[in-house]
This record gives sequence, C-alpha cells and structure tokens, in this order.
Amino acid sequence: QVQLVESGGGLVQAGGSLRLSCAASGSIFSINRMGWYRQAPGKQRELVATITSGGSTNYADSVKGRCTISISRDNAKKTVYLQMNSLKPADTAVYYCNAVGTTVVAGINSWGQGTQVTVSS
Repeated sequence: QVQLVESGGGLVQAGGSLRLSCAASGSIFSINRMGWYRQAPGKQRELVATITSGGSTNYADSVKGRCTISISRDNAKKTVYLQMNSLKPADTAVYYCNAVGTTVVAGINSWGQGTQVTVSS
C-alpha cells in the first residue's frame, strides 16, 4: 500500500506564492513519475505538471507559458514539489498529487487526498 501526503496549500492573495509538497511512503519499489493535478469547482481534474525519476518535466499548456510554476523532485525523499509564484485567482483549486510506479508485486497509480489552494483577488 502506498500513501501520498500533500501539504503547503492555503489562502494567498493574488501575486503571492505557495510551495506544495507531496511525500510518498509505503511498500514502494520505484516511482517512475510524480505529478500534480488540480480540480477547480465545477470543473474536471486537469494536469498541472509531471516529473520523471530522471528529471524530465511536462507542463500543461495552461501553465507552460508561466515561468512562475515549477515542479521538482527529491528521489531520496520520495517527495515532489510544486512551486507556484505570481498566483492568480484562476489557480484556485484542490491540488492532487499523483505517483506512478511499482511495488515489488504490482503497479502503483496512487493519489493524495488533495490540498486546497485559494487565491483571493
């Protein structure tokens, strides 16, 4: 069993910054890809960014042009981070961590419980 615990969400004014963290624990053999997704009220869950164990990143088109959002990862700590600067009210959503990998006996595709990010105007 794999657990993902997110932290770092909260209420921030427009233009502010937040750093989300997600730590994985449990019977993990390897984590190939970790990422962040978000779900705004009344909308479907959407990709924000992913990062592989080798450091390759993928950003959603909606954030790709914003150099103020950056994903990083500490493989030794099994932790992924999402640094968000210059936040906008449109970034308000529940942010979910995702991990894809393997245990010794099975594949992993796990989700965290979500952390609320609210950006006020």
